[in-house]
Amino acid sequence: MSDIVVKKTNELIDPQAQLIVGFLQQMGLPSDNIIADQGQRAIIGSNLDALISSIPAEHRKDARYLSKFVVGAGFGLFDYSLNAVWNEVVLKLRTKAIMYGLDIFYDAAVGGSKAREFYSTEEHLSSLKDSVLLDTCRKLELISDTTYKKLKHILDMRNDTGISHPTSYSINAFELLGYLQNCVQDVLNEHPTAAALQVQSFIANLKTLTGPIDNATKQSIESKIADLPTHLCGNLIRTVFGIYVASDTDPTVRKNISLIAPKLWSACADETKYKLGIVLEGYNVNLYKEKHELGCQFFEVVGGQAFRSPSERAIIIDELLTNLINTHNAWDNFHHEPPIAAELYSFVPDQVSVSDNFAQRLFKVVMICRIGNGVQYNGGVSPGAKSYYDSLIGMAGDRFAPHVMASLSHYEIKARLGTERCRLHARDALQMVRAVTINLRIAECLDYLIDRLPADASCVDSQEFRQLSVGHIVWG
Repeated sequence: MSDIVVKKTNELIDPQAQLIVGFLQQMGLPSDNIIADQGQRAIIGSNLDALISSIPAEHRKDARYLSKFVVGAGFGLFDYSLNAVWNEVVLKLRTKAIMYGLDIFYDAAVGGSKAREFYSTEEHLSSLKDSVLLDTCRKLELISDTTYKKLKHILDMRNDTGISHPTSYSINAFELLGYLQNCVQDVLNEHPTAAALQVQSFIANLKTLTGPIDNATKQSIESKIADLPTHLCGNLIRTVFGIYVASDTDPTVRKNISLIAPKLWSACADETKYKLGIVLEGYNVNLYKEKHELGCQFFEVVGGQAFRSPSERAIIIDELLTNLINTHNAWDNFHHEPPIAAELYSFVPDQVSVSDNFAQRLFKVVMICRIGNGVQYNGGVSPGAKSYYDSLIGMAGDRFAPHVMASLSHYEIKARLGTERCRLHARDALQMVRAVTINLRIAECLDYLIDRLPADASCVDSQEFRQLSVGHIVWG
């Protein structure tokens, strides 16, 4: 049996490359700028053996992409070699996504869009663009920021120099070898961060837990949530929300989510909360009635009504104001006003959440209820709702103080200002607004009413006040 002669890498690849060039010329086909020149091929031949040898044997034995890389690089087809490596990177990133949990991954990748319902299985990963796959892996900390930057560059180079993209630029041998080394070391051997694994474990346990969470477990979970970075909390709240609104979710799981969701919600950035509000509106627009009802329930649990979409909030707030004023004018209003006032406040807990399209009616209705009906019992104001009215009026500030003052000329309020008790309530409301007013002219208008209103209800319509408030109050 003859001995096998093992040739050096250069002796194997360079003659073959020359034969290919000659064959192309013989066929009358272009042969220039098809394969890398001899000098670049020589660099590959000198360094390839050492680089491949540095990869563990257990990884090499099934790494067909490495075989394709060697063949392509050896023949000078660097773009083919890079494509072979990148395809393996994509497969590994998809594997990381599957191990992490597809629900979380798809929520982070396409959550908030109408397309989300079309992503659920492993097969759907192939529908994601490579750039989206890469960005999502970074977002979920399946790869580090440094690895992301390296892979982003490799992806750009693969797209710019690939066979399907005509270009005058070609990568050189050292770049190609560096790309291979980065992909092998930074992707194939890298593991998700501890924080990312915590999120993965949390979701897996939450979905399979059949019993209620006890208080000790709840506190333990909340302490871990507090340690997570904001972006991971955002990914987690989107996934938890998706589980909560799913029709096949066990009621016990929903109950457990309701226990830990408020803490998770408070740990998220406002941007994430507003995006969920848009998702919730989408359920309503697209007639997903059950999901919308469960989503509304979720927002109520976490105290997130202020983050509902502007159009939904405007409709809901208008309905609540109608319900509130009708209840205020109905029998036994002291008892029935508080729950409506509380729900209204949940939608407008601060000045930022007050939209111009409902501000005028909001402050008018709240002032009617806060001034009261003039009876002696509880001063004519619902004791359970009074604190909500005070909070709403107290957030007026310079921006909405004119609406508060203008409401005093409304016929329903003017009729009640004939009662001293109501005039004193009106003064108290104006003082709450005055406490947070900065604009000097608006402050002067408020002081005018505060000083005169307890003794003279007509000061609201006086010519002097109208002249003082010109440019600030629009009178109906």
